[in-house]
Order: sequence, then C-alpha cells, then structure tokens
Amino acid sequence: MAIRGAAVAGSWYPGSAAALAAAVDRLLAAASAAPVPAWDALTALIAPHAGLLYSGPVAAHAYRLLRERPVEVVVLVGPSHFVAFDGVAIVGGGGFDSPLGVAEIDEACAADLMAATPVVREHPTAHAREHSLEMQLPFLRRVAPRAKIVPLLVGTQTAATAQALGDALAAVLGDRRALLVASTDLSHYHDAATAGRLDAVVVDCVARFDADGLQRALDVRPDHACGGGPTVAVMRAARRLGARDAVVLQYADSGDVSGDKSAVVGYLAAALGSRTGGASSPDGAAS
Repeated sequence: MAIRGAAVAGSWYPGSAAALAAAVDRLLAAASAAPVPAWDALTALIAPHAGLLYSGPVAAHAYRLLRERPVEVVVLVGPSHFVAFDGVAIVGGGGFDSPLGVAEIDEACAADLMAATPVVREHPTAHAREHSLEMQLPFLRRVAPRAKIVPLLVGTQTAATAQALGDALAAVLGDRRALLVASTDLSHYHDAATAGRLDAVVVDCVARFDADGLQRALDVRPDHACGGGPTVAVMRAARRLGARDAVVLQYADSGDVSGDKSAVVGYLAAALGSRTGGASSPDGAAS
C-alpha cells in the first residue's frame, strides 16, 4: 500500500503524536463553548489550511461538529498550490500519513469518482508537497479516526471544473456515510480592513448557501479564496445530497494570532447540513 508521507509535520504542526494530539485537543476544547447547529445530518464542512497556530482555532469550530457523528469516508477537496494542471487530481489507493497515524484511502469511492467524470484522474505527484489536505488530517484523526479519506486537489479553478466535480460527488456519495470538506483560506496579504471586505463576500455567499453567487464573485476576483473552486464544488454537491442549511461558525485572520494587521490571511469555518428544529447556531461570522 503506497503511503503519502507527511510534508509539513514538524513545521506547520507538531511532529510528534503526543504533541499534536494535545494541540488539537486544546483547540477543540477552546471552540466547544460556541453554539452548534441543531441538525440531524451534517453534509459538509469548510475549513482553513494554514499552519495550526494560525488557522487551527478557526478549523476547530468546524471539526468539533464531527464528534459522535457516524462517518465512513471523508472527501477532502482543496486547491493545488505547487503543481499546475487542469481538472482534479486524486490518489486512488494507499493512505496519507501523519503523526497521528495513516488515514486510509477509500479505494472503492475513489474509483467510483473517476468513473463518474473524466475531470477526476490519478495524479499522485500533485499531492506530494501539498498542504491544503494534509492540514485537515490532525483534526480528522482526533474526531473521526476510523474514517477513510478520498483526497482531491483542484488544479486550474474553472466554473466548469467546479460544476463537474460537484455533480460527480453528489452522484457517488448519495449511498455512503460521507462527509465533504472544502479546504480553503480566504484573501491573502491585504491589510485587515481590506481583507475583511474581500472575505465578507465569501462569508455572505456561504451563509446564504449560494454556490452560484460565490462562483460569480470568483469569476471577477479569484483571490477572494485560494480554495474557491473546491468550495463551490462542495457547496453544489452538498445541496444535491440534501443539505438545506448553512452556518458560518467562525471567521478570523492571521493578525489575530500574530498581532500584525498589515498583511493578513483570512480564515473561515462553516458547515452545511439539514436542520431538525430551530437554529441554535450563529448565522454570521464570529470574531
């Protein structure tokens, strides 16, 4: 079984199992006081992928919702930062390593996705250095350690790719106990006021569960979010899989940790699912 080794362990997050588990558990505990959606079905999460110190406090607001929920496969959809290509790169077998153990790839689900659309194809090299999916593993290994994964990287982020991927995900995941995760940071290296204005566009589209609106915004300014295409694809798939509600759980920027508000990166945590009763969660960005 081919195992993709951890690329940023020891730099972007602690390199030992004990230190990483303790760090993630602290983040989850710190996020636990916030209200959560009263949903019977959690379909998708949106989470950031910067270093754990910076984006981890935001990501924890998303991943704490996964505790105690039955999930067999987590489909991770993120952007490719280092390798340029068209379509969507998948690793069809083996696993992704981390200090908390190997996350095994769901080979049957991966094969079904490749059969569902020619947009998704094997491209392991694209994954070798990529952090956008790896940064989800510390949380997944703590809250859903038995879940398998399907790793997907979106290359050139076009509207057509997002639509094709969203359709394929919806077609393949309907009969599975699956969770979708869109991995994205928001705007990069603007001052905090400018970043807040740019990020508010994404936050608003997510809060309104408006994938089409988000795609239109990205068509004008792709720099709203580095994982904008993955987010649109996940939102489209989640809607087709039955999700009807969206909630923004947390918004922050890197300056909240570093203290430097002159050039920040924005982070968003959100969830998509189906509500059983009244809302018990915030419906805007928390700070």
